[in-house]
Amino acid sequence: QVQFVESGGGLVQPGGSLRLSCAASGNMADIYVMGWYRQPPGKERERVALIGKRGHTDYAPSVKGRFTISRDNVKNSVDLQMNNLQPEDTAVYYCNDVGRPSSWGQGTQVTVSS
Repeated sequence: QVQFVESGGGLVQPGGSLRLSCAASGNMADIYVMGWYRQPPGKERERVALIGKRGHTDYAPSVKGRFTISRDNVKNSVDLQMNNLQPEDTAVYYCNDVGRPSSWGQGTQVTVSS
């Protein structure tokens, strides 16, 4: 089973940007759909973006137009570019195989605050 390690989180002011990275332990080219998820404090985990094997993308309404997901099947990585971050984007962010989820990794904390 492929495992994922997220990185790139941090503290950013409202309106700022961050780029998250997700590294896979195995061959990501075999994974049909990869997703980025987030879990805000005290709330359930939600999916914010997904990307198919051939590049099809979909986004949650709350992040559409601000977040961009991309994948590199050679580097076995999936990135999430986040622009115009807002306090409600504060959460722990995770990546995973959408169709056959692995156990969740540690995630990476994103805090948006002035």
